[in-house]
Amino acid sequence: MKKIIGWLLALVVLAAAGVGVWRWQASRKVIKVDYKTEAVKRKRVVGKITASGTLQAKVTVQVGAQVSGRLTKINVDFNSPVKKGQLIAQLDPQLYQAAVLQATANYASAKANVAKAEAQQHDAELVLQRTKLLAEQTLATAADLQTAETGASVARATTDVARASLLQSSASLNQANVNLSYTNIHSPIDGTVISRAVDVGQTVAASLQAPVLFTIAEDLSTMQVYTNVSEGDVGRLEPGMAASFTVDAFPGQKFRGKVGQIRNAAQTLQNVVTYNAVIDADNPKMQLRPGMTATVNITYAERDDVLTVSNSALRFRPPTELTSTDGKPAPFGTAAAPATGNEQRGPGRGQRQGGQSGGDATAPQKRTIWLLRGNTPLAASLQSGLSDGTVTEVVSGDLHEGDLAITDASLQGGSSAPASTGSGSGASRMGRMF
Repeated sequence: MKKIIGWLLALVVLAAAGVGVWRWQASRKVIKVDYKTEAVKRKRVVGKITASGTLQAKVTVQVGAQVSGRLTKINVDFNSPVKKGQLIAQLDPQLYQAAVLQATANYASAKANVAKAEAQQHDAELVLQRTKLLAEQTLATAADLQTAETGASVARATTDVARASLLQSSASLNQANVNLSYTNIHSPIDGTVISRAVDVGQTVAASLQAPVLFTIAEDLSTMQVYTNVSEGDVGRLEPGMAASFTVDAFPGQKFRGKVGQIRNAAQTLQNVVTYNAVIDADNPKMQLRPGMTATVNITYAERDDVLTVSNSALRFRPPTELTSTDGKPAPFGTAAAPATGNEQRGPGRGQRQGGQSGGDATAPQKRTIWLLRGNTPLAASLQSGLSDGTVTEVVSGDLHEGDLAITDASLQGGSSAPASTGSGSGASRMGRMF
């Protein structure tokens, strides 16, 4: 039994010695790191706002029928050019012609009644004059004079009633003529028919609202793109800014335009507030059609020949395996304090292409970047400016053209350091670095 216990103690001692040796070797292990870098270079930076929208003609008119009836003639079709005042369709006019005839007859009857009333009024006034003369000669009684005066007043009132009836008949005749004219549907503008919703023989009812028969675009040689711009970007827009857009019908082809109007009416969809920006564009070749979906890029700032750094480098943070655990600076970042997790992130998260969401996208911001000089990574501070979503302008800082900015760091045989990870106090040991 004593021999067994002795062997067990010996095994425990050997195991403890092995673990100690292994831990000592691990503490002396050299951490090898593979770096991915991008050079700091000079180039042109263009700040853009991207939005989607729909192409429409500048002026689009929906032509409807103001009276009900059956369509007997349609003179235009899809894509037909039309002139202002041109007859484009006609409703069956028979009912309205009959209404005009009836109104004409009523007008004639009212006119005759006016003539009759005027004659009766004239006769009553003559009777009144004779009765007055006879009364002055005491040949007519006061009752006769009163009767004559009443008869004259009644005759004058009857004439006024007849004249009012004539006016009513005239108005009814005019209304009947107007309704008859509405059976002829004319184009209100010069343009092109882009939609036809009816066919010959179809009955249209205009009892509640005018049914839409045709949609006419005034001029397709100039188009507009109606885009929805988020509230974080609308403050950067101004009328006259250059814009470009693409449509699915012509992949790879860019169309040029400019911001014509920024409307103040807000639109809220799923708690997202947007504003409508109207882009004016020429369409000389008639390639663009109403209703096409456009992807719009609006240029709000440009910088020529400026020092730039990759946005991936701005987002890079060192992995925890390459940081110090005892409060002393590790070789990773000996030239400057390592970036903290509270430091502002680079472009990409929570912002649009070309800069931060909201505020002045071109205002300098203090950032930290990691440079690889020799085999040593060093932290450098800079003031960032305009961004196009891929690279960011360097306004000032301790870096020069040709410097290698670290975009990723991977341990040999281990995982890489994601560009968006934050740094902090590491939990691993730091050995010698190559």
